[in-house]
Amino acid sequence: MRDVAVIEDPAAAEASLDPMRSRLLAELVEPGSATTLAARVGLARQKVNYHLRTLEKHGLVELVEERKKGNVTERVMRATAASFVISPVALAAVQPDPARSPDRLSAGWLLAVAARLVRDLGELVTGAVQARKRVATFGMDGEVRFASAADRAAFAEELTSFVTGLVGRYHDESAEGGREHRIVVAVHPSVKPSRAQASEGEN
Repeated sequence: MRDVAVIEDPAAAEASLDPMRSRLLAELVEPGSATTLAARVGLARQKVNYHLRTLEKHGLVELVEERKKGNVTERVMRATAASFVISPVALAAVQPDPARSPDRLSAGWLLAVAARLVRDLGELVTGAVQARKRVATFGMDGEVRFASAADRAAFAEELTSFVTGLVGRYHDESAEGGREHRIVVAVHPSVKPSRAQASEGEN
């Protein structure tokens, strides 16, 4: 089972967004049959089987084993990943494009950059899984508390200058066999978890 899988197919995205199927995907982090799942989610076994067939059709769950119980064959399924992310590719006609509104100070532009990041990483991860290789990436995540809007603006200016200088130091246009890498640096207000999310994290 993969840690994260990226859904690019629109039909698969639609299937995963159904509330019951989403619940079944969460339950199937550990293998289970329609019978065991029916008891957990409070749904008839036949209906659970219907949802499992749809999820299997789109590659979101997979068969782990088959168990014979008398004249009945019980299929034990498992999600193909612990978590799923829907790529903007699933909405290809309307996916955001940073080039359409290149305003680095707008939330819309940052969202478009983030969408492109998910799309590109999704393609890289999918290819890496097929080739049985790892994707060379690096990321940072943290928080900074600004005393004022002026400090935030000064921080952005200094960060831009520093990153530009760092890129200039290491970028080699003539490097034979070199590989280009995309750099994404983002600053946005922190979103605090709701009380419901906080209580779920404590359980």
